[in-house]
Formats: sequence, C-alpha cells, structure tokens
Amino acid sequence: MDTSAPPTPEPGPGDASRSDHTTDATDTDTGGPPRASRRRRTVLLALGLTAATSATALVLGLLSWAPEPPEPPEPARPLTVAEAERLAAMRVTNLRDLRSGVHVTAGTGAARTELVGWVDWSRPLLYLDVGGPGAGAERGLLQSTGSLLVVRPDPTAVPTPAAPPLVPPPDRWRLHRLTPGTALAPVLDLLRDLAADRPDPGDGDARWIARDVLAAGPVDVVAAPSPPATPPLASGTATAGTPSAAAEAAPDGSTRYWLDQDARLHKLTTRLPGVGPVTVLLNRADRPTLRPVEALGGRPGLPRALTDAEQRRMNRLPTRLRALGGATVTFSGPVGTDTNLRGAGWLNWTTGTAYLAVADLGVPDRRTLLRRDAAGLSRMNVPATAGGGGTAEAPGRPPLPAPAGAWRHARSAGDDLDLLVDAAVAAAGPVRQRAAAVRIREDVADGRIVDVVELRTTAGRLRYWVERDGSLRRVELLTGSSAWAQLDLNPAVVPRLGAPPRPATTAPRPGAR
Repeated sequence: MDTSAPPTPEPGPGDASRSDHTTDATDTDTGGPPRASRRRRTVLLALGLTAATSATALVLGLLSWAPEPPEPPEPARPLTVAEAERLAAMRVTNLRDLRSGVHVTAGTGAARTELVGWVDWSRPLLYLDVGGPGAGAERGLLQSTGSLLVVRPDPTAVPTPAAPPLVPPPDRWRLHRLTPGTALAPVLDLLRDLAADRPDPGDGDARWIARDVLAAGPVDVVAAPSPPATPPLASGTATAGTPSAAAEAAPDGSTRYWLDQDARLHKLTTRLPGVGPVTVLLNRADRPTLRPVEALGGRPGLPRALTDAEQRRMNRLPTRLRALGGATVTFSGPVGTDTNLRGAGWLNWTTGTAYLAVADLGVPDRRTLLRRDAAGLSRMNVPATAGGGGTAEAPGRPPLPAPAGAWRHARSAGDDLDLLVDAAVAAAGPVRQRAAAVRIREDVADGRIVDVVELRTTAGRLRYWVERDGSLRRVELLTGSSAWAQLDLNPAVVPRLGAPPRPATTAPRPGAR
C-alpha cells in the first residue's frame, strides 16, 4: 500500500489570480496599513480644526476683553475713636522711641533742599547732611539742639546728601546763624515739633483718607492740621500752647500723616510758608545713639560725684602741671553766632604765662595776638602774615619775640577767650572748688583715656579733661552763647614767652574783636 502523500500540484494561472484575490481580501478585513493611514489622516485633520477654532476664539476673546472696573476707594471719613487716639499719641510715641532716621525734601526745583540723617527727640538733637540745589550756605553737615545750631560747611559737596558719619568729624564746626528767609529754619522746627510728652488734644477736623502700604508695613493716611506745638524762643526753649510755624502751615488740614497701628509715624507731607511742599520720611529702624559735637557738649554722660581716687588726682593737678612745665595749645571757640575763633600758641604753668595767635573765621586776614601773664592780659591786632600765618581755620603760632606795637592791656579777663586762657593757666594754681567737681564721663583725647570733670567756678562752668596720670589735656568753658569752647593742651617744652612792651598807663581794653 502506498502511504506517501500525493505531490502538491503546481499552481496554474487561475490559481495565481485566486491567491492574489484572497490576500487582498484578508488585508482589508484585518485593518492593515491602508486603513491605519486613513485613520491617522482623519485624526490629524480633526485636531487641526480644533486648534484653529480655539485660536480664533482666543483672539476674538482678547479683542473683546475689558478689565473689570476696580472697586471704588473708600471715601474720606471722620476718624474712628481708635484712629483718633493713635493720631493723638503720635508725638508721645516719637518721644518714647527716642530716635529715628529721617529724609526730608523741602521745596521744589532750584529751591529744593534735602536733608538726610537722624532726629533724637529725647535731647533734642538733629544731625543732618544738608544738600540739594537750594542748600546755599548750609550745604554740609549740621547739628542742632534747638537753642544752638552748628554747621560744618562743605561747598564742594555733591548736591545729593547722604547719611552723615556716625562719629562726627572733629574739626571745622562753627556756630551758625541761619540766613533770614531760609527754608531750613521752619523745617528744623517741624522735625523737633514731632515729639511731645503728652497726647495732643483731639481735632474734630481730622479725617481718614486712605490705606497704604510702605516698606514698614500697612498704614492709615490721616489728614489733619499740624499738631499744636511750641515755637523755639531766643534761648531755644519752648512755651506750651502756642502753635509753631509748622502748625500754622496747613490750616486747611492738608498735612497728612502715615500712621501704623502702634501710632508710629512713617511719613508726613505738608506745606510750610516760604518753603512750599515738604515731605518727611522716617526710618524707625534706623536709630543709632547720636554724638553731639564738642561745641554742643560732646557725648552725653552720667554725671556723678568724684571717687576718692579721682578727688586725689584733682587735688594733685596743680603740682603735676608745674612739674610738666608747659604745653602747646590749640583753641576752638564758638563765642557767638557771628564770632567763631581759632587759635594756637603756648602755655607755661611754671611762669603763669600764655601766648596765642587767634583768628576769627569771619575776618580771615587778621590775627589777634593774646598774651597772659601775672600782670593781666594784653592784645594786639595784626595782619595774618605778621601773626603767625596759617589759615583762619588753623592759624600758626604767634611770632617770637612778641612784636612791639599798640598792645591793649587789661588786668582781668573780659570775654570768653580771656576766661578760658586764664582758667587754663590757673589750673596750676591753688586748689579751689575741687569739692564741687562732678565727673561727667570718660572720653578720649589724642588717643588717651581721660575723665571729663566739670566745676562751677566764678568764671562759669569749666570742664577739665584729666588723664589718668594727672596730666591736663583740655580745658572747656561754657560761653555766653551756650556753646563750649575748647583749649587743647599737649605737654611740651615751650619757648621763653617774653612780655610785650607796656605803656606807662593802662588803657581800657576793647572787645575781643
């Protein structure tokens, strides 16, 4: 039996056509490549139509969009009880916080003055750098205690002010009288008037204006007349109940205060007569301890009685000075708002003599030669070239020997300069009034630690700067202008200070100038 498989017949022409037909039918039925390609084209076409429709809708929406109108601001209204209490407590809060950084813009255009620095309401003390196109003669550094104003002019300073150095420069300060009509006076009054020791009385015209956000946080803007303040008198003190120029500046209530929830003032805008618009920005976080310059008394201290060791040092002071022999001296004396003196020379404690050349900053081409000895005081005016030369700010020492000429003689001190020189020489004399001495503070003179000791004498209030070894480094006198004049002493071997020629009779001595 033949079990082999029958041979596979060779396909014929008809078989080939059937095979092709069968393959096409199978591919079509199973979703092969042709159908997938058509499906992808359909999906892409649908996505394209969707994108085009979306873009068209977006463009039409943007063209037809209008922002929703903002909510109308809250209208101005009377203060609530809490807001009125904060406004009333504003100046008390300033006094309690002691100090603040300040930036003031006063006036506009070419008359604009800018002030940057600090205000210390507790003293009070202003320490500012004055700039801007309208600064004029006050351009430079300024310190003011209300009764006194000292400046350190700097005509070459850049117009834009910057914060002053925390430690004031020691030189070139002078007592200053503000030019009549200057914008600076009412602005300084405004800054001082921002502090008080009691709340302000309520003002029914004060109104809440808006809310604002500053760098320090959210604040309320309040419009009200300036708070009742006290104008400075001739002595710089104040009398309660009289509005100052700042208080009268905005009778229509245009002064605006930016107050936070703790009654702290951060910004103020107002208008001052003769000044124009004024903006005050306060930096409550910038509140360093300020140091008055020497003409204003220097660093504050804690006055106390002398210890036993300090008292013994003061008692030994005359002996110590006579042992030292003498010293070179430099003098700085704001003896009046129009008279700022500088001087240099020598002092001899052994012979009780002193000899100085003194310049008046207001008369730079002249020198006054001053000599003190046992017979009294003598003066003579000479040209600057014959009086030791130098500059008015730093005059040279007087010529030796003392020139012959029209010396004016007096047996006793007549003005602040005489009193200060006399006190420096007399420090080597008998011990007087040492029991009334009060230690003011510790300080530094020429790199050496000293005790600043104040005495009440017949000459007035004197301060001795005494080194721990008993040397005297400075004598200060509170002058008639309420500023402090200084005579700095540097122990040294001094030349023989011969006496100037004296006339047979003593003539009355004219004033210092």
